[in-house]
Amino acid sequence: MSQNLQSGRRLRPVDLARGHGLSTQAIRNYEEAGILPAADRTPQGYRTYTPLHARALAAFLALVPGHGHPTAASIMRAVNEEAAEEAFRLIDGTHAELLADRRTLDAVENALRALAPTGAAAEPGATSGATFIGTLARELGVRPATLRAWERAGLVRPRRDPLTGYRVYDDADVRDARLAHQLRRGGHLLEQIAPLLAQVRTAGGLAPLESALTAWRARLSARGRALLAGAAELDAYLQARG
Repeated sequence: MSQNLQSGRRLRPVDLARGHGLSTQAIRNYEEAGILPAADRTPQGYRTYTPLHARALAAFLALVPGHGHPTAASIMRAVNEEAAEEAFRLIDGTHAELLADRRTLDAVENALRALAPTGAAAEPGATSGATFIGTLARELGVRPATLRAWERAGLVRPRRDPLTGYRVYDDADVRDARLAHQLRRGGHLLEQIAPLLAQVRTAGGLAPLESALTAWRARLSARGRALLAGAAELDAYLQARG
C-alpha cells in the first residue's frame, strides 16, 4: 500500500460518513462486508480509518451506479482480498451485459425502421384488418408452423373465428408478427422477443415505443459513463494500495 495513505491522518467513522451523506453505521457495515479494508482499533476499541479507507469508499460509491450494489460490493471484496483478477472478471461481466443491452436496443430500432414503410403502427386490439395464417406466413416468408410456435411463445395472439376456428390476425397481430420476424432475423430468441412485444402492446403501438427506446438509449449511455467514472476511482484505489 502507499506509505503516504497508510501513515496519513486517522479518521473516525463519522469523518468518512459525512463526506458522502452516509451514517456511521453504514461505514461499519461496509467494513464488515469487506467493501472497506479492516479498520485499526484504538486501545479503547474504537475504529480508526485512514485516507486509504476514504479512497476505498469513494471507489465503491462510484462503482455502484454502473455495476449495481451487489456487484460493486463483490468487486471491492475481491480487491481487498488481493484477488484483482476476480475483480476484473466481474467488471468485464458488467460491460458484457451493457453491450448485450445495446445490441438488443439496436435490433429493436432496426426492426422499427423496417416496419415504418408498412404503416404498421396499429393500436393494440385494432380489428380493421383480418389476415389468415397462410396469407401472413407467405407475406413474412415463414411456415404456418412458425407462426403457431410464435403464438405458443406469446409473441402473437390471434383470435379464432367462432364459426371456422381459423386463426384471424388483426392489424396489431400483423404488426407483432412483423416485429417478431425482424428480431428473429437478428438472432434474438423467442423468450427475448416476448417482453419486447409486451412493451409495444403496453405503449399502445410502435410510435410511443420509439420515445421509450430513446429513453432506453439514454439510460445505457448514462450507465456507460458511470462505468467509466467507477473505473477511474477504482484505478486510483488500486494505485493507492500499491
